[in-house]
Amino acid sequence: MNKEGTFEDCNNALMAMRDSIDIWGGKWKLLIMLYLSWNKNEKNCFMEIKRNISGISAKVLSKELKDLELNTLVERTVHDTKPVTVEYNVTEYGKSFIEIARTLGRWGLKHREIIKSR
Repeated sequence: MNKEGTFEDCNNALMAMRDSIDIWGGKWKLLIMLYLSWNKNEKNCFMEIKRNISGISAKVLSKELKDLELNTLVERTVHDTKPVTVEYNVTEYGKSFIEIARTLGRWGLKHREIIKSR
């Protein structure tokens, strides 16, 4: 056995990475999660989220929120008002990813600086 582990260890790590990419891949989910985490004490209504995440369409936002809810990362709360009000918040499980997302954001800033300095 080499230092890195067995083929099975490698395969398991690759499968776990694939799961992560399947959930977080794409342009919007990370931005939505970070927005919700930064505004955790706010009423994160659909239109408010759309207004504050530049460039996202209502159709895409709706799909991404459904995917995040399906993966138990975001909870959707419907309030019995007229018109109906729907709020979105990060779940306890979803909070486990926030520091990873922020680390990824810090890496992106550093990477941008390196590319700009070339």
